[in-house]
Amino acid sequence: MFDLAWSEIALIGVVALVVIGPKDLPEAIRGIAQGIAKLRKMAGEFQSQADDLVREANLTEVRDTISQIRNFNIKGEIEKAVDGDGTLRSAFNDDPLKDSAATTPPKPVVAAPDFIPPAYAPNPPASVLPPIPEPPPVAAPDFVPPAEAGMAAPPPVTNADFAAPPSPLAEPAPATKS
Repeated sequence: MFDLAWSEIALIGVVALVVIGPKDLPEAIRGIAQGIAKLRKMAGEFQSQADDLVREANLTEVRDTISQIRNFNIKGEIEKAVDGDGTLRSAFNDDPLKDSAATTPPKPVVAAPDFIPPAYAPNPPASVLPPIPEPPPVAAPDFVPPAEAGMAAPPPVTNADFAAPPSPLAEPAPATKS
């Protein structure tokens, strides 16, 4: 009825042991067992009285309604309301890593457009195009020294180039008297 797992029952037992204490725990369990027995007895009496009423009145419709209430599956009803077509259940049950290429349909073929811009057009065969003359080669020297190019040589690098500038927060140097 409550669908308790063993781990949940063990947790309830440990909490009861801590809260009630080991001395009074057997009496508490006996009291709970007696209460459950009384509830079952009362439910059985109610059920038998309801069945007697139905038999006396010969109301098959009421009997069917009571049996529907007994057999009501709330989990199934909630699943049907939330996931009527079963897509959520299949999404969780199916393997997402299986090969989906076999199940995907091929893409439809799209007809070619009437006009293709020249930048996107495929290259026509060489027999259709006239030959394009090649530009004359320009001779360029492999290397021109900076002095011949009219550029001044860069100044040599010294350690002073890498010195940090003075910080504006630094204390000024003491003045020397001359």
